[in-house]
Amino acid sequence: MTTASVWPSQEDLGQADALVFFQRGEWDDKRAGELEAFLARGGGVTYIHWALEAGAQASRCAQVIGLSSNSAQTKYRHGELDLDFDRDRHGNHPILRNLSRLHLHDETYWNLSQDPSSLSILASAVEEGVTHPQIWTKEHGKGRIYGNVMGHYAWTFDDPLFRVLLLRGIAWSMHEPVDRFNELATMGVTWK
Repeated sequence: MTTASVWPSQEDLGQADALVFFQRGEWDDKRAGELEAFLARGGGVTYIHWALEAGAQASRCAQVIGLSSNSAQTKYRHGELDLDFDRDRHGNHPILRNLSRLHLHDETYWNLSQDPSSLSILASAVEEGVTHPQIWTKEHGKGRIYGNVMGHYAWTFDDPLFRVLLLRGIAWSMHEPVDRFNELATMGVTWK
């Protein structure tokens, strides 16, 4: 495993099976092309929270990863929320196995770029009386993308059910069994 503070190196892009983005970075046609090439060879990509921000390039970013934020248009709210899992459309999706709802204190985004009808929306939240996608998957060539809006607060990553969703999403994006990282879901958790 290696880390990159802004964008993966060419060597990383050529060798990695999965990329996980959490930090906001610049988005341009060069990076879009590099990510599309990574996906074309079957790579898995996970986008978490603020990594979705692509500014004026949000529409181009969304063409690759599914949904993207332009902070000039995206709305957001911090606070308690319920993630509802779309069991009617995706009840058999392995990422959602045995999950129906998750209550968190985090941040939702809405008014994101792209038409979510081209995606598999796994979880949504209600804001301003309307349901908005918060977790999705997308297949792009041989590659797979898992997107998750949650992750504003560090404590969200301490929630074992959130970890299950995130770890399953990463494994799914890699074409691996979703239970591959199960032991990490409860690592360091204090049970009450």
